[in-house]
Amino acid sequence: MEILDCRGQRCPLPVIALARRLPDLPVGATLRVLADDPAAATDIPAWCRMRGQDYLGSPERFAFDVRRAG
Repeated sequence: MEILDCRGQRCPLPVIALARRLPDLPVGATLRVLADDPAAATDIPAWCRMRGQDYLGSPERFAFDVRRAG
C-alpha cells in the first residue's frame, strides 16, 4: 500500500494530490491518503464516486483508502 501524506493541506489540495498520484499506480493498488482537513472526509469519497475509483473507507482518523479501479 502506498501512502500519500497530505496532512496540513487544505482541501482541495489532498484531492488534487490524489488525482495526480493514483494514475501512476497499477490497477487494483491501494493508496492511503493522510489528510487532516475535515473536508477530506467528504471530498475524497465524492471524488472517488465521480471518477469511478473505489473508496475503501477510513480505517483510522485522517486516513482514507482508495483502490485504483482503472
